[in-house]
Amino acid sequence: MLRAVISFIVVASLGSAVGLSQLPTYQVGRTPTAQEVHAVDTYVGPSGEGLAEGRGTAREGARIYAAKCAFCHGATGVEGRYPNLKMEHLRPFPTSIWSTIYNSMPRRLPDVGVRGEQLPANEAYALTAFVLHLNGVIDEDTVVDQSNLAGIRIPSRDSRVDYMVQPGK
Repeated sequence: MLRAVISFIVVASLGSAVGLSQLPTYQVGRTPTAQEVHAVDTYVGPSGEGLAEGRGTAREGARIYAAKCAFCHGATGVEGRYPNLKMEHLRPFPTSIWSTIYNSMPRRLPDVGVRGEQLPANEAYALTAFVLHLNGVIDEDTVVDQSNLAGIRIPSRDSRVDYMVQPGK
């Protein structure tokens, strides 16, 4: 008797799954275009593959920082209410810094949980250069762009993660 009940349950479950898979589609939505996917798929790994075109220097970034970032991070990047930008152990890859700035900053006040605007790529490069310069990694006039950002080495980076920087691996 128990075997019959279990068999019935298994057959009923399989039948239900097959039946549900035959439900009509309602043609709700559509497949996103390549541009729509690219607009939300903005992750940039250590190799720099997928960086947007643009360029910037720390000197340019200082002006942008004063206008859009100093309120939260402080005038010099260390005395604000939010994370210090000058730190002993900077993120290991400069592409991570760029990605955070490009994808998440600036925040809208007073609701810092919401992003305020999408920065242009040039401003994200300039702010990345500013953070790198603030931490003594590059000079103020070093041009940072999609061709050289991944190659900038953070001095505090653990060399065991260097294999991640090589494109295609």
